[in-house]
Amino acid sequence: MHLMKSTDLALRLLMRLAVVPRDADPDELPTTREVAEAMGAATTHLAKVVGKLQHLGLVQARRGRGGGLVLTAAGRAASVGAVVRTFEGSGDLAACVDGDEPCPINAACRLRGALRVAQEAFYASLDQLTIEDVTAAPTGPLLLTLSRR
Repeated sequence: MHLMKSTDLALRLLMRLAVVPRDADPDELPTTREVAEAMGAATTHLAKVVGKLQHLGLVQARRGRGGGLVLTAAGRAASVGAVVRTFEGSGDLAACVDGDEPCPINAACRLRGALRVAQEAFYASLDQLTIEDVTAAPTGPLLLTLSRR
């Protein structure tokens, strides 16, 4: 399974924001542009990810002087599996329909069910982890060294 770029960016952004001290000075909050540059991502792509994370209540984006990105309490407690599900969607791993034509063995296919079970096991293993969990040492301290202005 390969995660989409937006899923990868969402997870890395949440992890980056999780290491910002909760009492950080507003002038020290990372901006979308700064995080995009640090990640080697397009600012426009990351801005779309930020928008979706805002809609989910995981991130707050503050505009203007002293603005920047803040991880919400819900963002800290968010399950990695829930974030991945949201960005990846619930589609099948295999392309059982190509255009308008379904696979000729679709009605009797056992592979599709096995792939669905594997996909759910993948998500279930990620459901056990929160954003805060994946930024614990040694990851969090390393993120801090990589993200200094």
